[in-house]
Amino acid sequence: MFTPIDPNTWPRRDHFNYYRNILPVGYTVSVRLDVTRFRAMLAHRGLKFYPSFIWCVSHTILSHPAFRMGVDKEGNPGVHDVVHPNYTVFHEDDHTFSDCWTEHNEDFAAFYRAFQADQAAYGQNHGIKAKPGQPGNFYCISCVPWLDFTAYSSHVAGGGQPNLFPVITYGKAVEENGRVTMPLALNIAHAAADGWHTSQFINDLQALLDTVTLTL
Repeated sequence: MFTPIDPNTWPRRDHFNYYRNILPVGYTVSVRLDVTRFRAMLAHRGLKFYPSFIWCVSHTILSHPAFRMGVDKEGNPGVHDVVHPNYTVFHEDDHTFSDCWTEHNEDFAAFYRAFQADQAAYGQNHGIKAKPGQPGNFYCISCVPWLDFTAYSSHVAGGGQPNLFPVITYGKAVEENGRVTMPLALNIAHAAADGWHTSQFINDLQALLDTVTLTL
C-alpha cells in the first residue's frame, strides 16, 4: 500500500521540494557495523549471513518511513507500507552479477525459505535481472565481500534524480582484538532523508544486530 503524505502537515515539505526540484542531491554515509555477536549467533544456528542480514535491514526499514518513500504518477510523495529487498547475486563463472528480489516477510523463517527458493529458481540466471516481476516498492542491497572499504558511493549520471529508496552496500568482515566489524555504506536522496533519519536507522540496525536471535 502507498499512502500519500499530506503536504499541509508534513514538517519536511520544504526540504523535500528543495532537494527534489531545486537542488536534487543525494548523499552517502559509511560506517562500521559490529557483527561479532550476530555472526556467532548465525554460526551457532547454522544460518547464512546474506539472507539473515538482509532480513535485519528490511525489518529495520519498517520502523523508518523516510526509507520507504516514493512518489505517485504526479510526483507527489508518499510512503510504502513495506519495501522489498532487491539484492545482487554474483556469478563465479564469468564474474558478473544479477539482480534478484525476495518479498519481505516479518516472519524470518518464512523469508529465509523464500530467499533460498528464489536462489534455487533464479540464482543461475545471468543478465541484469535474474527474477522477473520486481515490484515498484523495493530498496537495493548488495555485498562487496572481497573488500574492507572505508567509503563507498554510487551516483546517478546525467543529472538524474537521486534514488528516494536506500541503496545499501556492505563489505568484507574483519576481526581485530576479538571484535568482528564490517563496512556499510548507505546512499539516499536528501529529499527523502536527512542526517538525523540516517543516523537513527543505522543506530537501530546496530542495536538489532546486538540483540536479535533468529530461528527457523
